[in-house]
Amino acid sequence: MRKLAINIVWIKRDLRTLDHESFHAAESKNIPYLPVYIFDNDLIDYPDTSDRHLGFIYNSLIDINKKLSSFNKEVEILYGPSLDIFKYLITQYKIENIFSYQESGIKESWQRDIKVRKFCNENSINWIEFQRDGIIRGIKDRKNWNKNWHIQMHSQIIENSFKKQKKLKFLNKFPLPKKLINRINSNLNSFQPGGESMAWKYLKSFCNKRISGYAYNISKPEKSRISCSRLSPYISWGNLNIKLVYHHLIKLKKKNKNLRSINAVISRLHWHCHFIQKFEVDCTYETDFINKGFNSLKRKNNIKYIKAWEEGKTGYPLVDASMRAVKNTGWINFRMRAMLVSFFVHNLDQDWRDGVYFLAKQFLDYEPGIHYTQFQMQAGTTGINTIRIYNPVKNSKDHDPEGVFIKKWIPELKNIPKEFIHEPWLISEMESKIYKFKVGKDYPSPIVNLKETSKHAKEKIWGHLKNKKVKDEKKRILNTHVNQK
Repeated sequence: MRKLAINIVWIKRDLRTLDHESFHAAESKNIPYLPVYIFDNDLIDYPDTSDRHLGFIYNSLIDINKKLSSFNKEVEILYGPSLDIFKYLITQYKIENIFSYQESGIKESWQRDIKVRKFCNENSINWIEFQRDGIIRGIKDRKNWNKNWHIQMHSQIIENSFKKQKKLKFLNKFPLPKKLINRINSNLNSFQPGGESMAWKYLKSFCNKRISGYAYNISKPEKSRISCSRLSPYISWGNLNIKLVYHHLIKLKKKNKNLRSINAVISRLHWHCHFIQKFEVDCTYETDFINKGFNSLKRKNNIKYIKAWEEGKTGYPLVDASMRAVKNTGWINFRMRAMLVSFFVHNLDQDWRDGVYFLAKQFLDYEPGIHYTQFQMQAGTTGINTIRIYNPVKNSKDHDPEGVFIKKWIPELKNIPKEFIHEPWLISEMESKIYKFKVGKDYPSPIVNLKETSKHAKEKIWGHLKNKKVKDEKKRILNTHVNQK
């Protein structure tokens, strides 16, 4: 029996229907196509993945299928090893083309793509991968990168249109297990809901109102929850791409209002692609020191410290409130993220690799290209970036002076007056009786001395910058990742 000739749209981190080159290419052909999303169990089992990610993806797919249903099309949701699934698909159809976006992912996803590419070559399948945002595959340095980024951002948006096709008869032998569906959907109420429809609601509410406070509240742990765009999960999983947001902001800019905030967001869109480009060039950021000179920097693994940090029980209110907030909601602002990494590496003196996967699982907007490059940058192990050791007490006083954010996430401190909320260990014995609160009993005592550990960290990290290997590596990194012009 002759197999039906079809094309495949392989969806990855591009969970949308607008400005989608793969859908556009498939619609331009004169044969039917099958959109697929693969929950690859090798990737699901990887230590960077959590149920909140899977739930966001799953509900984004449901949203896409609502949009496609009137055209007799739907994304087939598959579960299993990607290569096995493609081997099954060619028993059902004659696959002419696979259309997908390039993915700047971890080494595991890169190895998956190598296997699929080999499979396509062996079976005369043409796999066409489109450029994602401003990230360019195969470059060795940043020459003309900024110029190309702006060209990409100003290119025309694809207004995807869909034609009805006869519904493909497809026997899904790799269904997503119902137990897994129930599990990933069981605790989504505290997270931003996934899907292209929700992404546009967030974008419009930000541009119509919330953006006015963006530049002023970006560092405030509580106020930023409203005034920041909150678009990061939708960009990370592709409900929106960078270009769609960029075009929207350029139109908004013409109204000549909130220019400071608009320009700040646009600069961060550029920053977003800049860091993913680093990871695209070198995905060893995930597991290895990008600056090999730091391999000789020794740190002591302390399980007690790591557990206290993960549980939000370090005795430093802003650190603990930030950790509890991100564990419960999947989001905190950039400054608090940087502070969590800084405290873990510098004050607790832990290897960044012992905390990187834990936070990856917490961030609903987990993007490998940003997560690992930023983690190393905040850990001070690149050799090219300014080393910042964030003081959680100073940041607390500066950005949460009334303790609103702290009290929201640390109910143990709800009755503590603001003069002690940043340093509860300063409460005297008499005041402890008044407030019915005792440090070490109702809330942990600080697990390290902030002043001493900060001083030790500065001496340790700045001293290591003088290492010859660090200096040599610095030149290599600058030549690869920085526009020398």
